[in-house]
Amino acid sequence: MSRPVRAPVTAYIALGANLGDARATVLQAIERIAALRLTTLVRRSSLYRTAPVESTGPDYINAVVEVTTGLDPQELLLELQQLEQAAGRERPHRNAPRTLDLDILRYGDACVDSPTLVIPHPRMMARAFVLVPLAEIAPRAVTLAQLQEVESQSIERL
Repeated sequence: MSRPVRAPVTAYIALGANLGDARATVLQAIERIAALRLTTLVRRSSLYRTAPVESTGPDYINAVVEVTTGLDPQELLLELQQLEQAAGRERPHRNAPRTLDLDILRYGDACVDSPTLVIPHPRMMARAFVLVPLAEIAPRAVTLAQLQEVESQSIERL
């Protein structure tokens, strides 16, 4: 018996990379997200350069995309993790420099709290590299007060 078709849900995904050709990796990841099954890219932010937060290594290239998807949150997570692995992602320790990092920020109005996935993303409101590109493509998703909270963090639109 086949599963019922899920109505598309709007989701926001943060992208970041700071190893290798980070800019090319992020741009390629955006293309690959757009090609995911049951998923349509709605819009993407500009690319941003940011210093590592709670980490070391070169500056990051970051972006946020908005998609509509018929994948459930866990399916979307698994697809994104496959993209990370294809880009050579390793997880030697928390906040290690990375070839590609993909995080589901929001998935419709869903709240998910499982051992493998928390939505909304628990640290998104404390990070300029998420809030600034998110505000660019979804201004109603971020308040002025939230942006002011992270204004001391260095971020450069490319």
